Amino acid sequence: MMASFPTQAAENSADNHSPEERLLELGITLPAAPSPVANYVNGVQTGNLIFLAGKGPKRADGSEVSGKLGKDLSIEEGYEAARLTAINQMAVLKAMLGDLNRVTRVVKVLGMVNSDPDFVEQPAVINGFSDLIVEVFGERGRHARAAVGMASLPRGQAVEIEMIVEVDGETTP
Repeated sequence: MMASFPTQAAENSADNHSPEERLLELGITLPAAPSPVANYVNGVQTGNLIFLAGKGPKRADGSEVSGKLGKDLSIEEGYEAARLTAINQMAVLKAMLGDLNRVTRVVKVLGMVNSDPDFVEQPAVINGFSDLIVEVFGERGRHARAAVGMASLPRGQAVEIEMIVEVDGETTP
């Protein structure tokens, strides 16, 4: 499946609607927030910042997109895996906040790509995450980012992405 990239019109539409409305327009239903797979929590809030733990491309059926970019997976497949990871991270935010409109800014994204040693297109893969975040949150979704290659990732997943967001007020447990 070829990656679809957001247009300026899509980004402007996100600025005119709440993130929840924008998800509906995009035909995206957020899943239940994925549970942590080890001894950690999905996110920690300190002040008005939430630090989200790394999540991967878990599908609705519980399976994950796995494999190395540049060997097992194409850039387009990696892009879609990163997009799926954005959906999972938004599900965590929704569970923590109750309303995605409480996100005032996506501050920073760290995208880790399970890469073949010769693969150097990590930014193109992590664009799948960044593009969807900007489509949903508009200007407040524009963020600082790192996209790096890793020799391996847990369970062989294609990508793992963590995120820092600024929110208004305290979260509810």
